[in-house]
Amino acid sequence: MNIDILKFGEDGLIPVITQSYYSGKILMQAYANREAIEETIKSGYATYYSRSRKSLWKKGETSGNLQRVVDIKVDCDEDSLIYTVIEEGPACHTGQPTCFYRSILTTQAKPDSFEILHILYSLATERKNNMPESSYITSLFKKGSDKIVQKVGEEAVEVVIALKNRNKEEIVMESADMLFHLVVALVDSGVELAQIQQELLNRYK
Repeated sequence: MNIDILKFGEDGLIPVITQSYYSGKILMQAYANREAIEETIKSGYATYYSRSRKSLWKKGETSGNLQRVVDIKVDCDEDSLIYTVIEEGPACHTGQPTCFYRSILTTQAKPDSFEILHILYSLATERKNNMPESSYITSLFKKGSDKIVQKVGEEAVEVVIALKNRNKEEIVMESADMLFHLVVALVDSGVELAQIQQELLNRYK
């Protein structure tokens, strides 16, 4: 990217939205000047300009919650950026994964649709680690890997039948069941969703 095309404000800054590479979640919003962007490109880690401290700010330098930059995108007006990052810890100083964890429309926290598989993966991991009673996922882990694999196979067959019958409602329901049990199986196998996403990205031409 040619930094010279960027339209910095009168204060020499440009707004930066930071987005998770794998989940697509918006993590935070900050500002950068030319030097911060150059340092980001040079180091490979997200660097911003702190308006309160009036200095460069490498995210996570103190906390360890670094943000490894995969790409930097510029909008059509060339006056704002997106840092696409692989986060190495929560983005928010509160410990939340994202700074945007509250809604002004509802008090009920709802995940974004595009991150639901990642949330399910985190939930299954938590269940495996803590094994709370009265949890269906816990019951699967207690039955062992063979049962988990068997369940994935059963759900896959149900998807095939639904597809063969061309029943859209059944296809949706059975596909959701299969994905649910597949995520549990991935956790059981120690395979991360990000690894599968990266493999698909590697195949993209």
